[in-house]
Amino acid sequence: MKKYNISVEATLEVIGGKWKCVILCHLTYGKKRTSDLRRLMPGITQKMLTQQLRELEEDGIVNRIVYNQVPPKVEYELTEYGWSLKNILDSLCSWGEQHIIREYGDKFLVLEDNVLNRPGEPVT
Repeated sequence: MKKYNISVEATLEVIGGKWKCVILCHLTYGKKRTSDLRRLMPGITQKMLTQQLRELEEDGIVNRIVYNQVPPKVEYELTEYGWSLKNILDSLCSWGEQHIIREYGDKFLVLEDNVLNRPGEPVT
């Protein structure tokens, strides 16, 4: 059995790193194919995206849905357990926005034109 100094270590073990929270934020807007996530996250490599999705799946945070069709179709969605991270993700986004405003003044000067950064706009 693994031992942790404080419980936040367990959280970071599951969602820590550069990409996992970003992936999870996108999945809060619905199912996504790997190609959708790559388009929404242009800085991630295919190899890293695949690795992060596998780890999130192993931890029970995301479901991998394979459709029996040709060509093959795979989508990812949050599990019920994954949805339990929604408040944490919302808090991280809110803190990040306030930090950007504090550091740069206008958040739109440094935030990419991304669907997650447009309040009220439907996500496709």
